[in-house]
Amino acid sequence: MIQTVGDWLLQFAPGVSRRANSANPRHTPIRDLETTMAECERRYRAAERPVLFRVLSTTEPAVTQRLDRLGYTSEGETATLHAPIEATVRARDPDVLLTVKPEPAWLDTMTAAQGHTGERAITYRAIVGAIALPTAFVALRHEGQLASLAYGAIHDGFFMCESVITRPAYRKRGYARRVVTSLLAWGAEQRAHTACLQVQTDNMPAVRLYGGLGLKTSLYGYHYRRAPLG
Repeated sequence: MIQTVGDWLLQFAPGVSRRANSANPRHTPIRDLETTMAECERRYRAAERPVLFRVLSTTEPAVTQRLDRLGYTSEGETATLHAPIEATVRARDPDVLLTVKPEPAWLDTMTAAQGHTGERAITYRAIVGAIALPTAFVALRHEGQLASLAYGAIHDGFFMCESVITRPAYRKRGYARRVVTSLLAWGAEQRAHTACLQVQTDNMPAVRLYGGLGLKTSLYGYHYRRAPLG
């Protein structure tokens, strides 16, 4: 469910995804900041949900000043990295399976690896299934088992890499690099001109991986602010 309060877009969804359960600024500056933020808080509490605001690096300081004053904590610092696709490391790996639709095994493995069960798994499947853009889903197997997965989509020449994950038993083997470089190769084949992805800034293995593939420049960032309990 989506609602609007002034310059805020409020999202409510099953599961614990922060983006799908937070108030997001539609532009800056925010008009009637105090009044609209108070109404956002009221609506999330009325729905018995945690109160979360997604704050962009471009959001005016008055927003964070208000949240600081009320004791909101910070979490999920994320950077949006980008690069011209010709500047990235890309190569089709013959062992990386690429499909234009997610296979049932891909969805099962992805939702399990992300810890999604019940409504959360259903929501993720619905989101992925609703993508109406050129899309590629990739997977790399180890001894018959799906080990590393990701997908990417293209819009207006921009290639976005999403849901890069390697199951714990198969990490530190270079599998994520292989699936991402295969996706980048696919994006280049589809004539994308720019590659981008989002990564939490405290996930240093991922930051190093993407930097080594040429994705070093931060376009913008965001983080979440969570209301104190009580």
